[in-house]
Amino acid sequence: MDANARHDKLYAIMRAAGLDVIALIPGPNHRYLTGAVHYVLERPIVTFYSPDRHPLAVIPELEIPLFERHPAPAELITYTDAEGYEGAFQLAMERLGARGKTIGVEGLHMRFFEGEIIRACAPEATVVDATEALAELRIVKDASEIALLRRAIDISQRALQAMFEQVKVGMSEIEAAAILEDHIKALGGDGLSFGTILHAGGNTALPHSGPLDYRIQHGDPLIVDFGATCEGYCADITRTVFVGAASDAQRDFYAVVQRANEAGRLAARPGVSCESVDMAARQVFIDAGYEHLIRHRTGHGLGMEAHEAPYIVLGNERILQPGMVFTVEPGIYRMGEIGVRIEDNMLITEDGAESLTTFPRDLLIIEA
Repeated sequence: MDANARHDKLYAIMRAAGLDVIALIPGPNHRYLTGAVHYVLERPIVTFYSPDRHPLAVIPELEIPLFERHPAPAELITYTDAEGYEGAFQLAMERLGARGKTIGVEGLHMRFFEGEIIRACAPEATVVDATEALAELRIVKDASEIALLRRAIDISQRALQAMFEQVKVGMSEIEAAAILEDHIKALGGDGLSFGTILHAGGNTALPHSGPLDYRIQHGDPLIVDFGATCEGYCADITRTVFVGAASDAQRDFYAVVQRANEAGRLAARPGVSCESVDMAARQVFIDAGYEHLIRHRTGHGLGMEAHEAPYIVLGNERILQPGMVFTVEPGIYRMGEIGVRIEDNMLITEDGAESLTTFPRDLLIIEA
């Protein structure tokens, strides 16, 4: 990573948004800027960025060895458990000259007590939610990021194929998900992008629910929504297959979703809006008389978070640019009976779009 270039990008975003200081806790933005992995624990870690000085980090003393190995080092203010962290934050605010400044925080990630200690130690500063501004930091991926996304997707697709070859009638959703996750680990995945969603039968109509103890039966639809991570970058893939057989009604239902997925992928290109991609997929459902079965947007951005900007949804007029990566995942759901979703990971290129996912989309019947 080019830490200086990433810092310069952050500072340009801050100037445009009128932010004097940005406060980041461990997470995707912090990792993007430092190249290091830290965890959110009971001892607060906050790194402050300001265009006119070196980054400044408030950390527990026991974290010093990890911070000293950062590719992008910061000035450290440390505290011990006995001292507590209030004095360290007070000193940080003094060194930042926080009086009268605007401090941006990660509204979706920073915890209440971290925000409150910043307010308490900088009472004459204005603390604001910088979520929208910070979305600009990682929304366009560089070549190194795209390479990691490709690797995460490749691991995911190979794990999915291996799992489909092992699924058996009578196996529970929980057991099938465990097989998939074991393959991800064996193939070199760092971890999971999110908790695996795997359902069969009528449970497939639950778009966002973890595996249950339902046992897979012949003729069931089987939906799998999951992803491996590679050095912090997330894959997010969904495929819906059928176990042993598929009825004519199931085939027709699936075909509509397959057409919607194709329409969304074909609509993606530089210069078009996010909502136009959503509408391309949505229109297929409307034309088929299934608008009432739509329960979610067509997609979301993908990178160091499984859900990030840009969001592929009606009302988002954001224009797609080369380097943006997002999902196209139209789905329809008939509660208690069937849900079908087909999800691909799309990269906007200079002259079009590439589906980074290549797993077959045609209706698949797995022998179980």
